[in-house]
Amino acid sequence: MKTFILCLAALILVPSFLIQAQNDFSYVGVETCGMCHKTEKQGSQLPIWKNSAHSKAFETLKTEKANEIAKEKGFKTPAAETPECLKCHVTGYNVDASMLGKKFKVEDGVQCETCHGPGSAYKDMKVMKDKDLAVKNGLVMNEKIEDFCIGCHNAESPTFVDMNIEEAWQKIKHSIPEAKN
Repeated sequence: MKTFILCLAALILVPSFLIQAQNDFSYVGVETCGMCHKTEKQGSQLPIWKNSAHSKAFETLKTEKANEIAKEKGFKTPAAETPECLKCHVTGYNVDASMLGKKFKVEDGVQCETCHGPGSAYKDMKVMKDKDLAVKNGLVMNEKIEDFCIGCHNAESPTFVDMNIEEAWQKIKHSIPEAKN
């Protein structure tokens, strides 16, 4: 029952977030985010992402196994062209092309802006140094990680395996370390 309620909440919350994002901000892509978020001082966030399944999410859709799953589900297109697959395997899927910045690549899979929101208005260093300003400019800092995860990691996925979100988060968390005095 808890899983059902969480899935229902995700179906309600995630689309409303995406609609809001489409109205206000555009996607800049992981390359732009990674310029500042690759160092140890910043928590090595880019390397953590690069070594995660999220960075390879689109690539998995180009496999024969993914195409078999899509076919079994009754889809007529390859997985990498199937909207029901793309909605969870890429960032910025199904948004107007004008919302995708020059460096943005769908092929980068599930990237920073999937969880943190389109970065066009908060990507600048002066904005990011002021957390409240960054949030005002579209940065999403959700205290409940599970709310985002269950948007895709749910029973609707044909390869869903019930997982402990907290344990999974420990493998990909990417906080900025506290400054040492």
